[in-house]
Amino acid sequence: MTTVAIVPARGGSKGIPGKNLQVIGSRSLLVRTVEAASGADHVDEVVVSTDDAAIAVAAIAAGAEVVERPPELAEDTSTSESALLHAAGHLNLADDDVIVFLQCTSPFTSGADIDQLVDPVVEGRADATFTAVPFHGFVWRVEDGGAVGANHDAATRPRRQDRPAQWLETGAGYAFRLGPFRAAGHRFHGRTLPVQVTRAGSIEIDEPGDLATARMLAPLVDPLPRLPRPGLLVLDFDGVFTDNRVLVDEIGREAVWAHRGDGHGLARLARELPIVVLSTEVNPVVTRRCEKLGLAVEQGLGEEKQEALERLAERRGVPLSDVMFVGNDVNDLGCMRIVGVAVAVADAAPEVLAVADHVLHRTGGNGALRELSDILLQAREDMDP
Repeated sequence: MTTVAIVPARGGSKGIPGKNLQVIGSRSLLVRTVEAASGADHVDEVVVSTDDAAIAVAAIAAGAEVVERPPELAEDTSTSESALLHAAGHLNLADDDVIVFLQCTSPFTSGADIDQLVDPVVEGRADATFTAVPFHGFVWRVEDGGAVGANHDAATRPRRQDRPAQWLETGAGYAFRLGPFRAAGHRFHGRTLPVQVTRAGSIEIDEPGDLATARMLAPLVDPLPRLPRPGLLVLDFDGVFTDNRVLVDEIGREAVWAHRGDGHGLARLARELPIVVLSTEVNPVVTRRCEKLGLAVEQGLGEEKQEALERLAERRGVPLSDVMFVGNDVNDLGCMRIVGVAVAVADAAPEVLAVADHVLHRTGGNGALRELSDILLQAREDMDP
């Protein structure tokens, strides 16, 4: 018996274009799902079914196998069941094999959640399982112009603790054996059991508002990431120290907004490792801010930022593989492609997000550098005996 996690992820999405590759925290919805499945103890193989080349590339990079889905199974009206059966046939799965059907639209699914889906099926306690949360809400429907209680008697209002628990399906994941699933033609067959997940795990991305909510929750839900401690940290200024806006007075003097938390974090971090700021233009604002924080700065680099970084690393005797660079815009791409770890702020340009090894939760000028400082300082504490 083999347990295979199958992630249907087509390229088309009407509500949120490119939804499966949208980034929450430091990872796309697709990568988060593949990594959760890979981290589950009871999953043997992770497969992504897609019709989209970019999704296929991202899936392979995340460690998943890819099954190319035919166009007729990737239309708006195509069912998930059809994609699962196609992938199972491509993989030559046996009737006794367990399929874990995972959806990218649930960004906070964990490996432990997936194991809880699998266990009852493998142990024979259920034919099918699905993720759910307890639900005590009063549901209404409108009939003939008036509201009617759908799951309760409107004439009585029992206390929450006196009402029998109902289960709200989250859509994050399902598990079942291939044979009974194929015979039934749908995911809910035989003895079906709900598997409880956390409230965060119940969030489902269907519209832009859901995406915004998940991005706000990610710093609270996701564990603190682990990044390698660099031999040299190099920072862009505009859009990293600042929110990329410039205040200009009537005689042309410039001012920017900076985040005090960034300053406090960098001050602590600078005692632990060398930090240098690279800036395309010569700007007194950059000079004054770096002077206050005690950071080395190189300005007036023009279009030669990558070359400046290479010379800087050589002078410092630090191999580029041991350099971490933080950027936000397309003029940072050259630097990000040559260093060991490329970090982007949350509101970086799409091209920058695509090449970043890590994407911070916070935006430039709004605590991104404090977030990075905390991560790197925690890494040092973890290494201390």
